[in-house]
Amino acid sequence: MNEEYIEIELEEEPIELCKLLKVLNLVEGGGQAKNLITEGYVGVNHEICTIKRKKLYSGDVLEFDGEFFQLALSEDAVPAEKPAAQPQAESKQAAPQPINQPAKAKRKRTKKPKVDDKTGRRPISFG
Repeated sequence: MNEEYIEIELEEEPIELCKLLKVLNLVEGGGQAKNLITEGYVGVNHEICTIKRKKLYSGDVLEFDGEFFQLALSEDAVPAEKPAAQPQAESKQAAPQPINQPAKAKRKRTKKPKVDDKTGRRPISFG
């Protein structure tokens, strides 16, 4: 691969993918950016990315319309910690509940509203 990178300096990190496309004037608006990302026209770190609000950090590579952009942090900016990558399969699965435990019962209302003796109506509570 013989790609030349266009270097982009970030003032702060992370930046969301759809916002970066807007800032770089690669798209006309946020809606167009989100549609292009969802349809798979944008790549991040040499992989197609369909996550609209993916957080990008310095060192990441953005690919759009045959051009490659290398993200770098400006000298006066403070770098943010990049979160550890988690496998997609593990994050979507919920922890299984033990079979022996009964389901939580709904809490029953113990207080009954007071009824006015003269009118027979209950008071209205705003709050």
